[in-house]
Amino acid sequence: MSTCTRASTAIIASLAAVLLAAAPGAAKPRPAPYAPHIDPAEFVARVDHPYFPLVPGTRFVYRETAGGKTTTNEVSVLSDTKRIMGVTCTVVHDVVRDGDRVLEDTYDWYAQDKAGTVWYFGEDTKEFSPKGHASTEGSWEAGVGGAQPGIFMPADPTPGPAYRQEYSRGTAEDMGQIVAANQSVQVPAGTYAGCVRTKDWSLLEAGYDFKWYAKGVGFVRSQSAAREVSELISVTLP
Repeated sequence: MSTCTRASTAIIASLAAVLLAAAPGAAKPRPAPYAPHIDPAEFVARVDHPYFPLVPGTRFVYRETAGGKTTTNEVSVLSDTKRIMGVTCTVVHDVVRDGDRVLEDTYDWYAQDKAGTVWYFGEDTKEFSPKGHASTEGSWEAGVGGAQPGIFMPADPTPGPAYRQEYSRGTAEDMGQIVAANQSVQVPAGTYAGCVRTKDWSLLEAGYDFKWYAKGVGFVRSQSAAREVSELISVTLP
């Protein structure tokens, strides 16, 4: 059985348990275990998924608007790697700023398997208060404290069942689902055709986001249920 097949089986079982627990009058079932099979030999050295390529030296800049406030999010693909659960992961540095003030500073870890699926192995995140105090709430690493990696982008991004994007019980329980393909999106960086649209949500809180990914570029736009919007302003290739 392939890595993707094992992961999909675990993900579907986990999601089914969640849906049953939420059904009116349903007895609360025992939570289904989530333990995707991770074999380092089944992973490749770089992330080159058509809809989520991570080329070291690439820099993305996004404009984020929420509640009438605008911030800037700068995302850089580093040449650094991090070994997690025996898998060599690509490191992505994500910084959110309000003017010159840093609001969030995060390192994310991704890896791609031989089938083409991109996995998310965790994040080291700091969120800064107006007084400069840093909170690391939300940080997690696969293989530590029961945390497990999740699927960030399926090898074949076509509409289908939901999947876990990350798993650290009570800290990181995001879900994702491909809901549309061949979408056209216009953002300040340009107009992109043939985009994939995902729906992302957390099992720990209400709300959801729609996100668009362009072929050869990656993430270009998102809009939340609360109409919070993030749009790609520019992309600089190495």
